[in-house]
Amino acid sequence: MSDGGAKQSVAVRVGGEELHIRSEHPPEYTRAVADYFDEALSRIRALAPSIDGHKAAILAGLAVTDELFRARRADTDVASRLTALADEVARLLPPVKRGSRSGGTE
Repeated sequence: MSDGGAKQSVAVRVGGEELHIRSEHPPEYTRAVADYFDEALSRIRALAPSIDGHKAAILAGLAVTDELFRARRADTDVASRLTALADEVARLLPPVKRGSRSGGTE
């Protein structure tokens, strides 16, 4: 997601605190990331209002990381299914049209 540009300072609000984040990403992206985490933090605080702030932040971080791991697993599953489908389609093509996906000898 990096555009290779210079770092910019972006003001964001997370957990009621204003933070200034230096990032090479566009400010809109940095704000969207901060907003997403703030929403996760708010959900944790709503479920357990008496929890310490740092513990709520840790739990929010774990929740977001769980989402990341699930999305990666889903992406891997979809990529595997697409590869299998492409291989199946390649087997149905005449040998001259198969290209590098040939399912056997040509």
